[in-house]
Amino acid sequence: MNERTIRVWDLPTRIFHWLLLALVTGSIVSVKIGGNAMVWHGRFGHLIVGLIVFRLAWGFVGSTHARFAHFVRGPGAIRAYLGGRWRGVGHNPLGALSVLALLGVIGFQALSGLFANDDIAFNGPLYRAVSSTTSNQISGWHRQAEWFIYALIALHVGAVLFYAFIRKERIILPMITGRKTVRDPEAELARGGGWLALAITLAITGIVLWVAGGGLLPPPPPPPPDLGW
Repeated sequence: MNERTIRVWDLPTRIFHWLLLALVTGSIVSVKIGGNAMVWHGRFGHLIVGLIVFRLAWGFVGSTHARFAHFVRGPGAIRAYLGGRWRGVGHNPLGALSVLALLGVIGFQALSGLFANDDIAFNGPLYRAVSSTTSNQISGWHRQAEWFIYALIALHVGAVLFYAFIRKERIILPMITGRKTVRDPEAELARGGGWLALAITLAITGIVLWVAGGGLLPPPPPPPPDLGW
């Protein structure tokens, strides 16, 4: 059967993937360092919120294989994949579950970080939007969810290694180049996700980032005057 190279992943999806990897890595490293690095931890988390929002919106208006409607399927598709009857490119039915889990857990972690505090000097940008009791509770959830992220990252890396070395499928290179060599003559090319869709998605992301940064909160009260005592 003749092989051909087709467009699978659009540029925004690829940029999202690698930026998320970089920001999650930066978040983990900065929180382990602690101290002044917590400022960067907060910045990384804030940007991750924007990335997650971008991917959620792009999942509706992006190109073919980036859309949730294309790769999020029901139990029947999963059974077909496990039975070797699934055909397609992009995320397979099991990969779709991994994508949803990563978006959900990392999204929760980043969102909760907006309201969290470290009991020392760091407060999230939306800390003032809730009570100190609520912030402390959210902070506890934020710390506990860290272990779920480690577990999902381990599963994701394990799946990549499995497909690369056991099934001999190239899944990393297409996420860099956007193109994949396939044998299926009916494999669907990526279409859609043009400039208008990108502009709308970026606008939504920008608005959410502004709100997540405390844009709707009143300015903090000024510090007490220095009386020189």
